[in-house]
Amino acid sequence: MEPVTHFLTGACIGRAGLNRKTRYATLVAVLAAEAADIDILWGLRGPVEELKHHRGITHTFLAVPLVAAASVGVVWLFDRWWQQRRARATQQNAKAPQPIRWSWLYLTSLLSALSHLLLDWTNNYGLRPFYPFNARWYAASLVYIAEPVLWALLLLAFVMPWLLGLADAEMGARRPPFRGRGWAIFALVGIVAFWTLRAAEQSQARTLLDNAQVTSAPVKRVALEPYPINPFRWHAVLDTPEFFQTAEINALSGDVVSDSHRDTLYKPATTAATEAAKRTPLGQVYLDWGTWAVVRDLGPVAAPGMESPQLPLGRTWTTVEFDDLRFNYSLLGGAHAPLRTPLSGWVYIVDGREDGGESMHGREQHD
Repeated sequence: MEPVTHFLTGACIGRAGLNRKTRYATLVAVLAAEAADIDILWGLRGPVEELKHHRGITHTFLAVPLVAAASVGVVWLFDRWWQQRRARATQQNAKAPQPIRWSWLYLTSLLSALSHLLLDWTNNYGLRPFYPFNARWYAASLVYIAEPVLWALLLLAFVMPWLLGLADAEMGARRPPFRGRGWAIFALVGIVAFWTLRAAEQSQARTLLDNAQVTSAPVKRVALEPYPINPFRWHAVLDTPEFFQTAEINALSGDVVSDSHRDTLYKPATTAATEAAKRTPLGQVYLDWGTWAVVRDLGPVAAPGMESPQLPLGRTWTTVEFDDLRFNYSLLGGAHAPLRTPLSGWVYIVDGREDGGESMHGREQHD
């Protein structure tokens, strides 16, 4: 998921009662919930390196105890700094702070680090939790990468205690410590309930698809991709020997809609350029991650973020595009999206065999 969901989930984990056990529980929960995404720093070395390492070793069960320990270490450093600052101030009438229980702090950090893996597994990007022992990607595809329903639940956990606190202040009521525990628990339970609903509707959508005559060709595999907000609507991709067929499914009404002409994508021809592109660093990384990758030879077309190759006479070049069908649909209501998605990649192939440059996200990969 995107950082906002991880941040708010970590805060709710801390406020759900663990902040009553030890000081800094919410702080360490937020740090641990976000820490795995430190791998985005690989993007400083280029978009291909970013794709290669994103949701890599920091998003594994092997790394969870270390991520949790590192988060506690940051809190320990912060506490040392705070104690030194506090010691220099006048503390005659200062209230004794809540004690730190490091075992509870580590448990809080561990739960938050695990929440990051769980959240990332539920969307259609996926992760490799057993890496490096098992490099397989796992994705439940229950929710989209950004889910407004989760934002609403998590924000409610913070807005409601604040509003109730304002009402108490106007009435002169005493402000209780650790306000918001019930709302934090409500948000976390609501997320699980939403996932459960999504899973049930995804299963219903699969049943509807199995009973519908979407294509007469034998189907090798099927993907069901989620839409934001609406748990009843699903985008289906069917893989046949010669083409991909897409369909729109409404699990509530039971409708399965597919146009045999508009929603059919014939598999591109394999060329020397596409085979060479698959062996490039971008190609290898993309095909490892892109479980529904499509590779096209576009011809001499300029790729986003790269200038066209300047070659002497007699030499040729072509652009090979990598795209993943899991994200090739419109989130705003249209059944079909442009073939180019934000996660597409491009490689220039020179003379049918040489790597002439690679780009993703409008950024060129430099050696």
